[in-house]
Amino acid sequence: MTDPDKSVAPVAEDATRRAALVALFIGITAIAAGYAAAFSHGGAPTWAAWLLALGIPVALAAIMILGATRGRRGIGALKIPFAFVALVLVIGFGAALALPATEGPLSTLWLGLPARAAIVIYGVGLLPIVVLPIAYALTFETQTLSAEDVERVRALARENRAAESSAAGGPKGDRPPG
Repeated sequence: MTDPDKSVAPVAEDATRRAALVALFIGITAIAAGYAAAFSHGGAPTWAAWLLALGIPVALAAIMILGATRGRRGIGALKIPFAFVALVLVIGFGAALALPATEGPLSTLWLGLPARAAIVIYGVGLLPIVVLPIAYALTFETQTLSAEDVERVRALARENRAAESSAAGGPKGDRPPG
């Protein structure tokens, strides 16, 4: 006779969360290697800045995905804005690094800033600030906690409080200690 529990297919792993954790590890490793290279004898090598330019967007995208992942449903419609933000960050940091360092007092200014600073401020800094709130607003209903989720969290909180009070020797009053 077989055990009915063993015939059930194993639960599928959360591929989105696992991929985001791997990406976060890779991004943080690239950032750490870039910073560690600054301690080399002769200053930071050129590739160290490129590791940061790639590692930072990867880590930020992974953190956004981890924050937005809801169970095994993944991130849904947020894939496009998250990919857009990561791409903007990679292109922005890469463009700032790739442009020649020829700024001087007579350089052309982009909205009041030298080219590389303008790319970082306007592209890397401001563009994601415009895109992400709109994306979250458009996906709010599908990506936030439902009423059932909130009630499940409240029930777990009540269970935890009851377990803590029974472990502490009985219910505690609302009186402050003293």
